[in-house]
Amino acid sequence: MAKRSLQASEEGIRKAKQAFKRKGWTQEYLAAEVSLETRQPIWKFFTGKPVDRHVFNDICFVLELDPLEIIQKPNINEYTSLDTPADTTLDIHALVQKLRSVYHEKIQAQCGTLHLLDIARPINLNELYVDVNIFEELTSKRWLEIIDLHRLDTDEFKRFGLSQSPQELISGLDLVIKYSKLMLLGKPGSGKTTFLQSIAISCIQGIILPDYLPIFITLKNFAEDIQGRNQISFLNYLHEYFINFGISEQEMATLFSHGKALILLDGLDEVLKEDSGKIINIIRKFSDKYYKNKIVIACRIASYYYNFPGFTEVEIADFNKPQIAEFTEKWFLAVARNSPAEAQTLAHKFIQKLELVENLQILELVTTPLLLNLICLVFKSMQDFPANRCELYKQALDLLLVRWDETRSIKRDRVYRDLSLLHKIKLLSHIAAVSLNQGDYFLPETKMRQLIADYLRYLPDAATDADALELESVAVLKAIAAQHGLLIERTRGIYSFSHLIFQEYFAAREIITNPNTQNLQEFVNRLGKKHWRNVFLLSVEMLNPADTLLQLMKQKIDNLATSNAKLHDFLIWLGHKSSIVDTFYHVASVRAFYFTIALPPEHPLACNQDLAMSLDRRLALNLALDLGLDLALIHALTVSLAITADIFFQRFSALSLALDLRHLLTDKPSLQKSLQELKNQLPLPSKGREALKIWWQANGKAWTGELRTLIICTRQIGHDWEFNEQDLEQLQYYWDANKLVLDCLNSGSNVTPNVRDCIKENLFLIYG
Repeated sequence: MAKRSLQASEEGIRKAKQAFKRKGWTQEYLAAEVSLETRQPIWKFFTGKPVDRHVFNDICFVLELDPLEIIQKPNINEYTSLDTPADTTLDIHALVQKLRSVYHEKIQAQCGTLHLLDIARPINLNELYVDVNIFEELTSKRWLEIIDLHRLDTDEFKRFGLSQSPQELISGLDLVIKYSKLMLLGKPGSGKTTFLQSIAISCIQGIILPDYLPIFITLKNFAEDIQGRNQISFLNYLHEYFINFGISEQEMATLFSHGKALILLDGLDEVLKEDSGKIINIIRKFSDKYYKNKIVIACRIASYYYNFPGFTEVEIADFNKPQIAEFTEKWFLAVARNSPAEAQTLAHKFIQKLELVENLQILELVTTPLLLNLICLVFKSMQDFPANRCELYKQALDLLLVRWDETRSIKRDRVYRDLSLLHKIKLLSHIAAVSLNQGDYFLPETKMRQLIADYLRYLPDAATDADALELESVAVLKAIAAQHGLLIERTRGIYSFSHLIFQEYFAAREIITNPNTQNLQEFVNRLGKKHWRNVFLLSVEMLNPADTLLQLMKQKIDNLATSNAKLHDFLIWLGHKSSIVDTFYHVASVRAFYFTIALPPEHPLACNQDLAMSLDRRLALNLALDLGLDLALIHALTVSLAITADIFFQRFSALSLALDLRHLLTDKPSLQKSLQELKNQLPLPSKGREALKIWWQANGKAWTGELRTLIICTRQIGHDWEFNEQDLEQLQYYWDANKLVLDCLNSGSNVTPNVRDCIKENLFLIYG
């Protein structure tokens, strides 16, 4: 007969206390919840003393605990036969331990190693695995209006889907403990299989769920193994699977009946469509019959269309920066076989490089474990990211479009496979170019289907019937999302490219596929649009040579300068001023220098010398005398323009110091004398705050005007150009366009030397 009393194990007490703490109850309240008159049995329960069986079970029930996980197991050295009339708890515990013992080596061999792309040897799971985070709400099922998504800027787009607060994320292992039935969804390469492997290893090693038997099944293999067998249950299959371990069908049935199996089913999306209905039905029947067991099914999010009753749907999150850093350090240690110190140094360098502005697109990619492994491989050889980014993006796309399925012998749905690889790339390029041209990062499903249909109708043997074409476009959209993850459903019914850089890459490819002058001219008309910047950079990298495109870009910039009278006059002055200064710098860097110091002080580009220094690094050292003097004079004028009567007393020292330029005026005595005379006009600070205030109210504007006139007459700088808002926008556009051309020239693009030198020397130059 079964024992009338039960007691909690040491581990069970720990779990019970955690659950009790989460409830926030008192022992008296818990006693009332289980209909006890005193709290003494509660005290006994939490101190590991025996309590009546029904009380033990009731306490576990209200604390939402499994009694079999809390109970103190008897000390059994041998497996007790299921036929003996002993305690059933004792029997199932012994059975689980027996099965774990005989299956330990198999699950370790099955799940304990990883096979990474382009790595010749298996890697120990524990040496590389990083615990993942999970969204308990599917991003694709959120209800958002497309207008909300259009409000996102480029940087927010890159983070979209990752911007949930940490409170919305839960550790993967904690999730498996929390839920008994899980449908784990994720993008291609997000780490679903590796996560299931880690669960299996953690379970068999007793880290989690030590009273469960982990069973890892690849559903693709399962579907192939039962091909042509109509009358087979999942139990039959598992018995055949375990038969070599000396485990009987009765033992398997007993295990499942008591709910002591942790069943991990990987790759539901990898099952052929013609087999999926049968596989789903087998899993559903098993789950319904043996409902006490823990089951986790992994599937690509875009391939999931059947809702398993009782399953909680969750989504595996992209890596965040700490996870990227942890993975990278482990990668350099386990995969690249560096020493711990070297691995830490390389990982730190990797993260530092990722955080540079020019590498933000790469940072966007490495949030996916599959692509992170690829980029670690690239970084390993040169300890940097390649200057030519197109090749890196091409490798990443090749991985998602072809290699990831090929290496695992995965066959996909025929609708999309009937398109050749070239047509797949052309289709994605068409979608990218049209959507980006319309300024769209996010497209409603109807619009996305229309773009696909527009492409499909021109293919050989394309459907001519509108309804047939519509159905085909729906199937192709779903297939692209499911098979490659390049298009994803961001929120309900709204799609985008999975990574903005892929949209930009495909758009650039569409441009350079037919790079005639007319097409390039149309492309250049988008020069001022911020969201096309990366497309220009990528297009220049792809073209060989890129002379024509860069010349058209320079021509477009020059035309802009002649279309605005103030901008034209400003650039005429800029060319003249830059030509008369005594300097050894690159001529375009001098023009860039004077461009910024001539802008109104409140302009974001005022005195910003980043572009000038990128043209000539010598500008970062001691400035040539002429440039140093002009910068100092502009600073003095800026200080005076910012002074009001109320702050004149506080700012007097700053103004006086700004006018003290004797070290720059040794060969310009006339200007030094004039500045000193202006300085002498200022009242002495000893006169007091009020006197200085009154003086500036009466004379400040005129004094500042004299300073400006002096600077204009002697140095030809300091003009008040009276730019309006539209003029300032044109100036910003002109600056951004010149910077883009320079970035294109510096990107390792294929440009003939003469064209490169000519364009570079004529930046910020217009002929009057």
